[in-house]
Amino acid sequence: MLGVFAAGVGAGALNAVVGSGTLVTFPVLLATGLSPVTATVSNALGLIPGAISGAIGYRRELAGQARRVRRLGIGSALGGLTGATLLLALPAEAFETIVPTLVGLALVLVALQPLISKKVRGRRRPQKGPSRRDGGWPLFTGLTLASVYGGYFAAAQGIIYLSLMGLLLDEPLQRLNAVKNVLVAVVNTVAATFFLFVADFDWTAVALISVGSALGGGLGARTSRRFSPVVLRALMVTIGSVALVQLLLR
Repeated sequence: MLGVFAAGVGAGALNAVVGSGTLVTFPVLLATGLSPVTATVSNALGLIPGAISGAIGYRRELAGQARRVRRLGIGSALGGLTGATLLLALPAEAFETIVPTLVGLALVLVALQPLISKKVRGRRRPQKGPSRRDGGWPLFTGLTLASVYGGYFAAAQGIIYLSLMGLLLDEPLQRLNAVKNVLVAVVNTVAATFFLFVADFDWTAVALISVGSALGGGLGARTSRRFSPVVLRALMVTIGSVALVQLLLR
C-alpha cells in the first residue's frame, strides 16, 4: 500500500510536468498481482485527482485559453472514449505492439520539435494574414487521435500532446503544458467513467493513487515553473526514453 501510494505521488508530479506518470504506477500495480486490464482501469480512475490538481496549479498559464481548451477538449473526450472501448475490445498482443511504437514516435517529435517548429514558422511568414491561434483541424485531429491512445493506455500521453501543440501553436511551452494538463484530465475522466460500467476496479489501489496523485499533481505544477523550455524538453525526452525501455523490456 505504501508503494502504490508513493507511485501515485510520483505519477501525479510527472504528469503535471511532462506526462508518463502511468509508467510509474502501472508496473507497481502489476507487481501487486493485478491483471493488466484491472491495473489499467484502476490507474485511469486513480490519476484523475492528480490531473485536476495539476490543471489547477497551472491556472495562471490557462488565462486566455478557454476557447482553445473547450475546442480541443471535445476531441479529447471523443478520443478518450474510443480508446477506452478499444482497451477492452482488442487482444493483449495489440496492446504490447501499439504502445511502444507511439511512445517512440512521441520522443522523436519532442527531440525534433525546435527544428520542425522553426521550419513551420519560416513557411508561414510569406503567407498573408495572421496564423491560426488554435492550430486548425490538423491540431484538433492529431490531439483526438492522441486521446484515443490516452484512453487506451495513457503512458507518455502528455508528451504526445505537448509535441503536437508545440509544432502547431506559437505559445510558450509552459502555457501548452497547462492545456495538456486539462486535456489529460478530460481523457482520464471520460475513460474512467466508461470503465465504471464495464470493468472491474481494485478500489484500494484507486484510493491510494487518487490521494497520492492529487498531492503529486500540485507539487509538480509548482516545481515545473522553475524549468526553462530547454530543461523541460530534456526532461520530457529522458522520462519518455525510460518509459520506452521499460515497455520494450516488459
